[in-house]
Amino acid sequence: MTLHEKTILITGGTGSLGQAIVTRILRLQDPEKPHKIIVYSRDEYKQWQMRQNLGGDPIRYFIGDVRDRDRLYRAFRGVDIVIHTAAMKHVDICDYNPDEAIKTNITGAQNVVDAATWCGVERVLAVSSDKAVDPANHYGATKLAADRLFLNAGSLSGERTKFAIFRPGNFIGSRGSVVPKWRKMIADGATSIPITDNRMKRYFITINKAARLTLTATTQMEGGEVFVPKMPEISIKCLAENLFPEIETEEIGAKPGEKITERLLTDEERSRVVEDENFFIVGG
Repeated sequence: MTLHEKTILITGGTGSLGQAIVTRILRLQDPEKPHKIIVYSRDEYKQWQMRQNLGGDPIRYFIGDVRDRDRLYRAFRGVDIVIHTAAMKHVDICDYNPDEAIKTNITGAQNVVDAATWCGVERVLAVSSDKAVDPANHYGATKLAADRLFLNAGSLSGERTKFAIFRPGNFIGSRGSVVPKWRKMIADGATSIPITDNRMKRYFITINKAARLTLTATTQMEGGEVFVPKMPEISIKCLAENLFPEIETEEIGAKPGEKITERLLTDEERSRVVEDENFFIVGG
């Protein structure tokens, strides 16, 4: 499938990944150029900023929250493809506000499923996280629950709407990630930067590569798959030392709910995974 003449809606479209996806779509040329892009998010100011940077046509901007099912029903009318990136993503904030994380990450996911099925959307690709694999914190648990909702949705909608999962690791350099925090600390005069645990490793992917592979998964999906992009596992300490060799690192200890290493696949998923150039793919 191509994106040619499709109407694509991106929930959380003003976030780091959402904006990168929109930017990449705008660069597509015929025969892949879509008909319309709808940015759906709840932040008025970020939409205004995005409009200044990327302009209007063929982009449409919808103010709305994934918690609001009625608004989703209205926004999804005439939409062919939904890329669901909206979520509460910060581990500590989700742990401190567990009920709010449930409303956005789980109830919001069910609202997207219901609206997409009712409105006859062709494809829904939901962006998950490696923290949904054997979760050790509330954020990971909500993403695991959301993944199950999306993967189960295909059996309820039949052939009408296809659902799949895109499961990346950490977005290196994105808003809220560790690298910008380190840069700000150094700019403010810090002589050392914190490392939670010298043994800690994470899977990293650039935001631009994540955007490209999101669109690849969207065109490749048949329904029920989990697409895990191939990513390097990097030591957090090595990352800091390579990016800022002149700055000392200070081990401060892992926070509650932080793993030393993450996993990309469960043991059960490994038994039915295939791979291609870009992904490990768990079949539906």
